[in-house]
Amino acid sequence: MEAPKVRTIIAAKNFRTGVILGLGIATLSMAGIVTAQSDDAAKKAMVERGRALVKFGDCNVCHTPWTMTPNGPRPDSTKYLSGHPAGMVAPAPKLDMPWLAAANVTFTAWSGPWGISYGANLTPDSSGLGVWTEDMFIQAIRTWKHWGVSRPIMPPMPVESIGTLPDEDLKAIFAYLQTIPPIHNVVPDYEPPAEAPAHQH
Repeated sequence: MEAPKVRTIIAAKNFRTGVILGLGIATLSMAGIVTAQSDDAAKKAMVERGRALVKFGDCNVCHTPWTMTPNGPRPDSTKYLSGHPAGMVAPAPKLDMPWLAAANVTFTAWSGPWGISYGANLTPDSSGLGVWTEDMFIQAIRTWKHWGVSRPIMPPMPVESIGTLPDEDLKAIFAYLQTIPPIHNVVPDYEPPAEAPAHQH
């Protein structure tokens, strides 16, 4: 006569255990969903912050080729942040007082006492920032050096002001740049002035 009671007690305990385990699993699943949603929201906020900083910093001015429109020259939205057009290399203009620097017709190449500098491709293509890491990007801004280890970054890049941004903002800028359409465009190499020492080549 005791066996049914024992079986009933065991069944009840098993049921309670199953309910507790089920609630625990459901809680963990919900926690995972909430965490994933929270991470996704944080990433979106970071990208939006980066977009705002890139717009505020006018990166478009020197890193997007300009084209003539009925309303005057404007950045070409189809080449957004793709840098100076590949193959468009011209001799340095002859500058004399009172002129100090000059820009080419696309506003992506600048010439001055430092030589000729070309706006870099900032899109996530392999010819742009697609081969960069977040750490490399931050290092380049912090050290004012190309790739973070190479030659100095040349004018008109405002590294002195951008370099004052906290890491969180630089990470946001990099995160945003990774979301824009990739454009394959191999920007010409920086050209030092003719009298530059050999080690700057």
